[in-house]
Amino acid sequence: MASAMLAANSQRYQGKVTIVTGGSAGIGFGVVSVFVQHGAKVVFCDLKSKEDEGKAKAVELNAKGPGECIFFCCDMTVESQIKDLIGFTVSQYGQIDCVVNNAGAHPPHKPIDDFSAEDLENLHRLNVTGYYLMSKYSLPHLRKTQGNIINNCSLVAQISQREAVPYVTTKGAVLSMTKALALDEAENNVRVNSFSPGNVLTPMWEQAAIASGNYDEAIEIGRNEQPMGRYGTIEECGLLCLFLATDATFCTGININITGGAELGYGRKTRKE
Repeated sequence: MASAMLAANSQRYQGKVTIVTGGSAGIGFGVVSVFVQHGAKVVFCDLKSKEDEGKAKAVELNAKGPGECIFFCCDMTVESQIKDLIGFTVSQYGQIDCVVNNAGAHPPHKPIDDFSAEDLENLHRLNVTGYYLMSKYSLPHLRKTQGNIINNCSLVAQISQREAVPYVTTKGAVLSMTKALALDEAENNVRVNSFSPGNVLTPMWEQAAIASGNYDEAIEIGRNEQPMGRYGTIEECGLLCLFLATDATFCTGININITGGAELGYGRKTRKE
């Protein structure tokens, strides 16, 4: 019975064509893995510098199936490359059913005094404009399939974060863009939703812990910020995206927190020990 249920579950998104940006590592790779496990055809992209890693992971996932995936080099700050990614996907599979906007960056924590206008503009280009252009150019195809867009937002868009004004600003924009686009595209039966991770143990999170100067302490602090007492996993993020793509058929313009309850309750807000 268990094996039969697993086989059925593995086909929840069978044959559906999905694009995942920033998919070679972290949450993006969790999304790619889950969608392939559930029968999807996935094109996932990342920077040229991550090509070897991306292609190796594609080989690994394709060996497991039952879906399939292809790695494609794309810099999400370059409009022409975004168009190429969409064009490649359509030429390969003939349609697009789902776009997961995930590629992004989080600069080191610093006060606003140490961030220039150029820093903000460059981050906005990746974290917001990349999502905007990916959505814009995929929509003609998503309208044909009555597909959906899923945006990776962040809990900090709601509760903020110390010494991260540019990052929080971009994620607030993603949250608002999700709602605005959902309103416009409802008449085309294209759903647009977002999910907001809290502390998910990704390479980006670990790099931040290393940069803190005390890795073990930073990891422990991050773990204890969730009432559930642990980090989220990239696979859990992938399963949430699968839910939004497959089951949440009457949901558009919503945001779902995947945070282990990090936003609940009171906590120390000052720097005093």
